[in-house]
Amino acid sequence: MPHLQSILHPAGIQAQRISELWWTMFWICTAVWFAVAIAASIAIVRGRRAAAADTSQSTITRNVAIAGGVSLVALFALLFQSVVIGRALDTLRSPDALRIQVTGNQWWWDVQYDHPVPSLRVTTANEIHIPTGRPVVFNLLSTDVIHSLWIPNLQGKIDLIPGRLNELWLQADTAGVYRGQCAEYCGLQHARMALVVVAEPPEQFERWLTANRAPAPPPVSPEQQRGRDIVERGPCAMCHNITGTLAGGRTAPDLTHIATRSTIAAGSVPNLRGYLAGWIADPQSMKPGNRMPPQGLRAEELQAVLAYLETLK
Repeated sequence: MPHLQSILHPAGIQAQRISELWWTMFWICTAVWFAVAIAASIAIVRGRRAAAADTSQSTITRNVAIAGGVSLVALFALLFQSVVIGRALDTLRSPDALRIQVTGNQWWWDVQYDHPVPSLRVTTANEIHIPTGRPVVFNLLSTDVIHSLWIPNLQGKIDLIPGRLNELWLQADTAGVYRGQCAEYCGLQHARMALVVVAEPPEQFERWLTANRAPAPPPVSPEQQRGRDIVERGPCAMCHNITGTLAGGRTAPDLTHIATRSTIAAGSVPNLRGYLAGWIADPQSMKPGNRMPPQGLRAEELQAVLAYLETLK
C-alpha cells in the first residue's frame, strides 16, 4: 500500500479543516492575481493614450479606495477563517483518547504505547499504528535538537523541543497508510527523518497492539540461533532492545518486531532483505551521519543476523 503524504487528501477532521483553509487562501489569492493581471493588461493596452488623458484627482482617489477596500476585505476574511480554524483544531480533546509518546532523535522516531502494567507497554520505532474513529494524543519529546512532527493527511505540525512536553491531537476517520516527516531542520539527515502512520479499524489495531506486546519469538533454525547469538554478544545489543533476549540497549530503535515494519532507517528505504543487509554492513553509505557504525560482520555472520531479524514479527 502506498504511503500518502498530502494536505489535499485529508483523512481526518483536523486535516479537513486545514485543507479548507488552504483552499480558501488558494482561491482568494488566485482571484487577486487575476484582478492584478487584468488591471496591468488594461494599463499596458491603453499605454500613452491613457497617460495623456486628463484623469481627475477624484477618479484616482476613488479607484485607489476601491482597491484598498477589496484588499482589506480579503485579508480580514483570511484572518477570520484562520482564527476560527485554529480554535477548532483544539477541540478534539477527549478523556478516551489513545495516548502515544513520540520522541524525536537524530534522525529517527521512538514510539511508546503506555499502559499501567509495565509488561503491557509497547515500544516501536518509525511506525505508528492508530485506530480509526478515535482521538489520539501524541506526547512529543526530543532528546537532542528541535524536531517537528508533521503528518499532512491527519493534522498540522508541532515542534518537539528538548526539555518540554508538547501535545498533538488528531483523529483518523479513513483507514490508510500515511507518511509523516520531520518539518523542522534538525541536521544532516533531516530530509530522511520520516515515519509511517497506519490508521486501521479498532479491532485490527488491537490485534497489532497485542501482537507487539509479545517478546521476540525464539529461533527455530541453527542459522537463526547463530544470528541471535551475534546480536546478543555483539555491538547490536549495546544500542538496540529486543524484548525476550539479552539485547537491552535503549539508544537506538527497538528491534523486537522489526520484521513487521514497512521501512527501515526512518523511512529511508523499504524493509527488504537487501536493504537491511546494506544497512547493517555499511549504514553510513545509506544515511551518512547517522549514529550507527559499520558492524564489520563476515558474510556468513551477516546472513545469520538477517535470518534472525526476519523472524522478529
